Amino acid sequence: MAEPTLLAETPEAPGAPPPKARPKWYRRPWIVPLFLIVGLFVAARLPSYLTFDTGDSLVELQPDFPEVHYLMLSGHILFGSIAIITCSMQVWPWLRQHHPKVHRISGRLYVFAGVVPSGVFAIIVSVMSVIGPAGKIGNLIGASLWFGFTFAGFVAARRRRFQEHRRWMIRSFALCTSIVLNRVWMVLFIVALMPFLDGYYGGDMDALIRDGAIASIWTSWIVNLMIAQWWLDRKPKRPRKPGAGRTAPATKVAVGA
Repeated sequence: MAEPTLLAETPEAPGAPPPKARPKWYRRPWIVPLFLIVGLFVAARLPSYLTFDTGDSLVELQPDFPEVHYLMLSGHILFGSIAIITCSMQVWPWLRQHHPKVHRISGRLYVFAGVVPSGVFAIIVSVMSVIGPAGKIGNLIGASLWFGFTFAGFVAARRRRFQEHRRWMIRSFALCTSIVLNRVWMVLFIVALMPFLDGYYGGDMDALIRDGAIASIWTSWIVNLMIAQWWLDRKPKRPRKPGAGRTAPATKVAVGA
């Protein structure tokens, strides 16, 4: 004879939501603009430093040894172009997820064919620059931090501490791309200082431009780092699971037959 069926109150496990599909590479709104801006920047700057003609330089050269200054500047721009292109590839999630080997190779190129040689040339060029002490110090600090953050990110990756690696490389990316924002800030500062041209600057447009350039050197990498740190420290809202906070309905469970 069968035993009576017992009733038990047990919570029903809610069904797990289907995994969220990752967006396609072209649906990330910042990918295409990033590569477009980087490509245009490199195309606009690099050709002027491949002619070996000091007259093509886009910045004022040291009058005592313009050829050496131009040569150092050319090395910085050439390897810096490699750095900014490969760095943009590093922060591309689709590439990292679907082609990890390409991500690793481009990462090594970023460090050893980009940051290291370009950073060395950047320090030399900063010392040789005619921008003045304030501008030189700003460039030297920015280049040193770029070195330090990139090295910390590389070491973290070698130790397989990928969360640390990601954080350091976001900071490195912020410093690498600060050169692009530097031009934007410079224009903004020059426009902001124009009302003072006749009074404070006595009509000296070169002095006004120099002050705008110095301000843009500091602002570009400081603001970029602040934005990067905000991005790292932000706390995105977690989506609420369907049915969260509701009492699960009771179900009958047969014990014995």
